[in-house]
Amino acid sequence: MKAASSFMCAVSAVALSAGMVMSGAVAVQLAAVSVADAATVSRIEVRGNRRVDAETIRNYVGITPGQSFTQADLSEAVKQLFNTGLFADVSVTQQGSTLVVTVDEYAIVNQVLFQGNKKIKDRNLEQAVQLRPRAAFSNTAMEADAQAIRDAYSKIGRDEATVTPRVQELADGRVNVVYEVQEGGRTKIGSISFVGNNAFSDRRLRDVVSTKQSNFLSFLMRDDIYDENRLRADEEALRRFYYNRGYADFRIISSSGNLGADNEYNVTFTIEEGQRYTFSDVAIETTIPGVDTQTLQRVIQTRAGGTYSAEDVENSIIALTEEVAGLGYAFAEVTPRGSRDFENRTISVVYSVDEGTRAYIERIEIRGNNRTRDYVIRREFDLSEGDAFNQVLVQRAKKRLERLNYFQVVNIATVPGSQPDQVVLVVDVVEKSTGEFSIGAGYTTGDSSGGGFSLQGSVTERNFLGRGQFIKLSASGGEDSRDYSFSFTEPYFLGRRIAAGFDVFRNTRTFSNSSDQDIYDRETTGATVRFGLPITEALTAQLAYNYSQEEYTRGDDYDSADVSTAVDQAIGQGTWKKSSVSGSLVYNTIDNLQSPREGIYANITTEVAGLGGDAKFVKVTGRANYYQMLSDELDLVGLVTVGGGHIAAIGDEKLRIFDQFNSNDRMIRGFKYNGIGPYETTSSGGRDYLGGTTYFHGTVEAQFPMPIIPESFGLRGAVFADAATLYGSDYTSADVGGTDMAWRASVGASLIWASPFGPLRVDYAEPVVKEDTDRIQNWNFGISTRF
Repeated sequence: MKAASSFMCAVSAVALSAGMVMSGAVAVQLAAVSVADAATVSRIEVRGNRRVDAETIRNYVGITPGQSFTQADLSEAVKQLFNTGLFADVSVTQQGSTLVVTVDEYAIVNQVLFQGNKKIKDRNLEQAVQLRPRAAFSNTAMEADAQAIRDAYSKIGRDEATVTPRVQELADGRVNVVYEVQEGGRTKIGSISFVGNNAFSDRRLRDVVSTKQSNFLSFLMRDDIYDENRLRADEEALRRFYYNRGYADFRIISSSGNLGADNEYNVTFTIEEGQRYTFSDVAIETTIPGVDTQTLQRVIQTRAGGTYSAEDVENSIIALTEEVAGLGYAFAEVTPRGSRDFENRTISVVYSVDEGTRAYIERIEIRGNNRTRDYVIRREFDLSEGDAFNQVLVQRAKKRLERLNYFQVVNIATVPGSQPDQVVLVVDVVEKSTGEFSIGAGYTTGDSSGGGFSLQGSVTERNFLGRGQFIKLSASGGEDSRDYSFSFTEPYFLGRRIAAGFDVFRNTRTFSNSSDQDIYDRETTGATVRFGLPITEALTAQLAYNYSQEEYTRGDDYDSADVSTAVDQAIGQGTWKKSSVSGSLVYNTIDNLQSPREGIYANITTEVAGLGGDAKFVKVTGRANYYQMLSDELDLVGLVTVGGGHIAAIGDEKLRIFDQFNSNDRMIRGFKYNGIGPYETTSSGGRDYLGGTTYFHGTVEAQFPMPIIPESFGLRGAVFADAATLYGSDYTSADVGGTDMAWRASVGASLIWASPFGPLRVDYAEPVVKEDTDRIQNWNFGISTRF
């Protein structure tokens, strides 16, 4: 019987030896213990340890001298020692009444060094690797880190980068881990082509995807890097593009990038467009008693005869779900059913409204956010753990996350929870760079100030420290001007969806006469504290407090004959303080603020000055921009802009001329700044334009891609017609003219460039309706999209 027991123990040892744990070339084997099924020892001896205390190892073993143990206890002891991550090899043997635990400790990392890297800084590579100083070393972790470094270089377009890891042995079981990097050349995007597209040209589709062909400015734009994640995002962008334009059968057959011998990728999207559909019948049905389907018809956005649009269907689902939820059905579920008529190319849609299955959110898991804090993502959800699951609110959160512009890709999926009525939301994101540095130069003309060449630069971070905060520091200057400003915005003030921020600025101007003599200087310092509260997804209310101080000083060449009496009196007041509050309503449905093609951006603002300070007035201004795609095939975009404003003094006060409206290029192009409207004749026979109390303006414009020039360069053209009037003045004198309402008009053409420094444009305008006293300026250089 004793022999049988010894035989069984030996078999167990052989079986455990056959199941040895492997780590690289390291094999771990538990030696046989030639005892019966249960054994005891009088002491435990630890060998091979250099840094780890022997008593600590004995605690992990979990066997006490005098205590009986089995083969399973020994196996568990070995597992516990390996799970510490401190040992490369472990063996346990019994020698007489002694249990011997022999360990081979991992080396300890002393330093992690990078050599040969220039395009990626050490601190960025340190974030990519797992090995850290004072951590246990392993070959597996080192090889994984080498691959992580290769992946980091691939993301900046250097697929040929090689990484060679090596180990420097030091005393006392320490090592330095060195990664030798050969960065190689930068890969580019040589071409982006489409196969199977008939409705839209390659040029139009290349404008839809975010991957761009390389050009001489790509080193600034960094949008010509081949990335599988970006390619998947481009596929989704193409689907949305086609689905929203009637092509319900659209699908992507494949997308790939082939690296050629010239180190350039040739990206190809193979697609199948299918037929273009329109909506036929649109109906609503429901199993919920008491819900009137006729009443629900008013909230849906799909109409019979309209071009099929997946976005309209999605918005209709959201509107229906919210409407039914308002009637007390929190779990209501809206399911669209589409029926295609292939012969007539129509789709009938039936929205089925049911009470839905009761389900609750067990938890929300967020993955892929290496920089952005979890709470920045969670706060975009109108639901949290324990709330009723609502697909509409999930989709709304997805849209909000995409609008943040922090991520290349946002995907939200559901998986079953621990209970049948619970689900887990899994949010996967792929982050992108949110910092921008821009520097540029410009040229302006004018009789007042700031003429000539100017330099401007700014640093912007949209996701400061991963907290979702916005900061911007900018400076610009020319021969006669200096501007400095700093802005900060917290989009969730006090944990609520209220944007709070402030702006501080300092501007200086030198005003000269026609002989370039210094007449007077103006120095303005001010600040604004502002709050924004969303009313709906598209409508926002804003409230701000504004304070500024203007200080005027006469120049060395000042001569009262060169300026009007009104200007001379205003300068004589010296320091002028303005304390005001303003309220605004902003309506925004623009699809892309940098390059808009569809939507409305409108705002109306009322400012009241007089809470202290010298200024006392009420000012009302408004502006609306309406963008509409005129032709998808030609990428032709139409723009209509209207605006106006009025300012009036409070009580018996009179407006200071510097508080009145001045004409500018946003009002009408083809005329100089402050070049139309009321003016006063100076003693020397010149004119000082005083500004006006009322203005109206309008613009119609058509924007189109420039032929021949690759769309990746971001250059578009435009033709426009402007009309405006500026009139009225609180300053009356026999020498004041131009106070009557008189319209001006101009026509022109523009070049619009989505540059690395922001959207810029150059306008040439020719006045067609003007007054003899107006000042003309045909050329204008400025920012393209200002709302």
